[in-house]
Formats: sequence, C-alpha cells, structure tokens
Amino acid sequence: MSTTTEGAVSGTAGQEEEEGVTLESLRRKMAEFARERAWEQFHSPRNLLLALVGEVGELSEIFQWKGEVPRGLPDWEEEEKQHLGEELSDVLLYLVRLSDICGVDLGKAALRKLELNAHKYPVQLCKGSSRKHTRYSSNAHSRSNEDPSSGTSEGLPNTGLHR
Repeated sequence: MSTTTEGAVSGTAGQEEEEGVTLESLRRKMAEFARERAWEQFHSPRNLLLALVGEVGELSEIFQWKGEVPRGLPDWEEEEKQHLGEELSDVLLYLVRLSDICGVDLGKAALRKLELNAHKYPVQLCKGSSRKHTRYSSNAHSRSNEDPSSGTSEGLPNTGLHR
C-alpha cells in the first residue's frame, strides 16, 4: 500500500504537519482514497484484516534476525528507518480503514482500552512486574498454581496491550 497512498496525502501534507495528524483525518483520507479508485467494493472487513496481517508480516521481516534493538534505532541506516516508517504506516492505514468499515471509532476504543487496562493493572500492584493480570485480581489466590497450558504468560513484559 505504501506506493499507492501518495495521491491521498498530496496537497495538505504541509498543513497537517503543522496541526498534527489525527485518526479522523486519516480515516477521511483513506475513505477518499478508496472511493476515488472504486476500491470500496474490495474493502470488506475480512479483506482489510487479511491485508493488515500481511502488512504486519512485512513489518516483522524488518526486525527478523536483528535480535533486540535499542530504542531510537541508533545503529540503523536512514534508509532502514524510512522503510520501517513505510511499513508502520501501512499497518496504521489498514487498521484505520478496518475500524472505519466496521463502524468502530478507533480513537474512542483505544482510550477506553487504556482505561480498562489501568483498572486491570493498578500501578501500586504491578509497576515493573511481568505477571499476568489474573495475578492481581480477587481470584489471584485460586489461580496462583496455574499450569503453563492455562495461558499464564509469566516472563512477558506487562504492557497491558497483549493480555
């Protein structure tokens, strides 16, 4: 998708750089981009999800075999960082389009999810911990002896985004 989105952003890119890009402006641009090309007929939730998964695969390939990479990517060439930006953008654009087609306000949904995660992972109980959220609930004692096949993800960083 990265090579075909140029027309959708021409003309207003400078203005949006000054004001900042919003999910709503991306949603409108993606809808216009698809409408101009008569691609709406292909933008079913399933098709968009599969395209999104494909783009996540392309994003993953960039990091494959690199091991852990420090923040800011200090050892990466500018060309590699640009390619990363393109693949991240592809993922974002498909996600925005998918949410639009499904009638989900992505910004509101993300804020709600952050709020839910704040309740699921109270700072005073989980700061710096990688324990699963079930370890913090009132049922924590009954679940403390879970076996590995139960889905407990000990050892993973507790970002609250993958649980």
